[in-house]
Amino acid sequence: MSAPRRPRHRAWRCLFWTVVGLPYMVSLLVLGTMVLRPSYTHRPAHYNDLQARMTGSEELGRGNVNNEKVFIATSIYDDEGALVGGAWGQALLDLVDILGPDNVHLSVYENDPDPISRMALETFEKKVHCNSSIVAEHLPLDEVRRVALPNGEKRIKRIAYLAEVRNRALRPLETSEVRFDKILFINDVYFNPADAAQLLFSTNVDEDTGRTDYRAACAVDFINPFKFYDTFATRDLQGHSMGLPFFPFFPNAGNGTSRNDVVNQKDAVRVRSCWGGMVSYEAKWFQDSEDISNADPKDGSAWGLAVSKGRTDLLSSSNSTAIRFRFENRTYWDASECCLINADIQRPRDPADPHAPSGIYLNPYIRTAYDEYTLSWLSLTRRPERLYSLIHDILNRAVGMPGPNKYRYDEPGTEVTQRIWKVGAGNDTGAYEDTKIIAAPGSFCGSRKLLVLGEKEGESKWQRLEAPPE
Repeated sequence: MSAPRRPRHRAWRCLFWTVVGLPYMVSLLVLGTMVLRPSYTHRPAHYNDLQARMTGSEELGRGNVNNEKVFIATSIYDDEGALVGGAWGQALLDLVDILGPDNVHLSVYENDPDPISRMALETFEKKVHCNSSIVAEHLPLDEVRRVALPNGEKRIKRIAYLAEVRNRALRPLETSEVRFDKILFINDVYFNPADAAQLLFSTNVDEDTGRTDYRAACAVDFINPFKFYDTFATRDLQGHSMGLPFFPFFPNAGNGTSRNDVVNQKDAVRVRSCWGGMVSYEAKWFQDSEDISNADPKDGSAWGLAVSKGRTDLLSSSNSTAIRFRFENRTYWDASECCLINADIQRPRDPADPHAPSGIYLNPYIRTAYDEYTLSWLSLTRRPERLYSLIHDILNRAVGMPGPNKYRYDEPGTEVTQRIWKVGAGNDTGAYEDTKIIAAPGSFCGSRKLLVLGEKEGESKWQRLEAPPE
């Protein structure tokens, strides 16, 4: 009579089949999801209608059904002309054809291009068949504001510089007689021209009018086939910073509105701010308009509300009622210029309705990348994303994301107390002081840090200086 099997034999057999079988099970789950329930692959019907128009014809303006006027703005750093002389430049030209040359003004701005880049810009300009402003110049750094450091040195904030070059790409608006419908900002990202048209004309479409209803609509940018890039400028609907940079991108914090919108495959994810390398705006906020000064909770702007309560420093030097990029002028507090501009134009927040849209939307159907290789993979790597939600939530909680921001609830136009670094206060170098101020839009954008521009030979162009402890 044989002896009974020992329990450990069963344990080893179970472990063996787990090790051997688990990869097959996971592979089947991934493949099944990619085929049967792919993420952000099956677009709403009106996207398909527009796509059919764009692919079924070579007619100029085929993607711009209502002949909307579009101002395309881009400020670039183009090393040896690789952007305008390559796939990026061709995508811009193709986009102009899709929108219709008669409907487009293209503004390209580059500061201090190298000789090859300058030649590439000149060649590119000859290929542009719409109204355009192609500017290559030297931006004197003494025209960019500086902040004082405790050692007495005055440095240029990185965000002040970036805001300035973006605003220079907008300068043609100041003399244009055209009232534009949309403004499309494009960074040095690779993109599909048809996707750019979808972002412009398909995001958050009103079913009754067939027209878009947004103040800003952003793409989602990727630094590799899986990793979301622009966490600095993106905030969820309650102003929380981002979770770990993969799908569904947003943390399960507060009421989780933005995260839930992504999980539910919405084309217009409600957020407070986004950028994504490519963003479409209602143009009225960037051209002189009384709308921007309106403080009404529904039709007005957070900028208008703050100005009406005394934040006149937000006005431009010419008291223009047109929004421009700006920066935080406090020494040890920084926020993305792209987040601040979204904060300015959005609807004033209604504390009684935390789910109410701000007018700023992220569109995960539209994706951009920082190299052609990554862009080529995005249609495939998005497909299994639905499987990531649980692990994303677990890892966010494990690493303590989102991070804290004690000024996140400071509403524009209200009197608040914020701790501000004052040069010469407390001692010779300066100190933090609790200061009563009228809150400007975008308190949710910032954090305690100082990003500066490297100006000396051999220095890194972008530097981060540590803030003194509070």
